[in-house]
Amino acid sequence: MIHRASYTSPIGLLMLATDGSALTLCDWTDTPACDPHPLLAEAARQLDEYFAGRRREFTVPLAVSGTPFQRAVRSALAAVPYGATATYARLAAMAGHPTAVRAAATAIATNPLLIFLPCHRIIPATGTLGNYRGGHARKSLLLHLESNHR
Repeated sequence: MIHRASYTSPIGLLMLATDGSALTLCDWTDTPACDPHPLLAEAARQLDEYFAGRRREFTVPLAVSGTPFQRAVRSALAAVPYGATATYARLAAMAGHPTAVRAAATAIATNPLLIFLPCHRIIPATGTLGNYRGGHARKSLLLHLESNHR
């Protein structure tokens, strides 16, 4: 059974979901939900700490989904340190696929675990913000939050 609950962050409403054993979703939403589950409460607590600048790493269990390639890229996101950024090329190399830069970008564009798997830390080689499903303003705010709490 899937449990869903919304989380009101300082930069917008997030939908959290769990299968009961791991967090399966953290994504922007416009629709509130409330189906309480202890794992969702823990995820919300960790997000509270993150947005307050008191948490740099998440410990809630994550269900990293997708193809083997997508899982490798999404898992590599967790290795990009808090307050740091990496390029799409560096992420592809970290995932073991140094020539698959575009495919790595596509894999993070569909990352279902935003913030927990920090795709906002990935930027183009040009140093610009690049794309982010939550929009440039949210990506900028997340990067700014982390740079202020190093």
